[in-house]
Amino acid sequence: MKAHRQVSPRQEALNERALYQAILSLRSPEELQAFFRDLCTPAELQALTDRWAVAVKLQDRIPYREVQRETGVSVTTIGRVARYLNAGHGGYSIAAARRAAGHR
Repeated sequence: MKAHRQVSPRQEALNERALYQAILSLRSPEELQAFFRDLCTPAELQALTDRWAVAVKLQDRIPYREVQRETGVSVTTIGRVARYLNAGHGGYSIAAARRAAGHR
């Protein structure tokens, strides 16, 4: 989070919710792609896609070193993703379960 912003915690929460609502309004992978390409820098988008690829591989019980070799993501980032898979907010697990079930 940026420390220099003068936004109240309430406004920050409202802004975050508005972002999620905007994402939920999109209807296809192509719309999501366009939105995220507008929203994120190439480096931010790469970081997001890398973390998701790592989460999928960890859910499939692939060892860290193999994940690192296959994705090029640092072991530190892999560990961070693993921490959130095990003790985060459940988002990775929800998305991974839906991916496995074939949901769109």
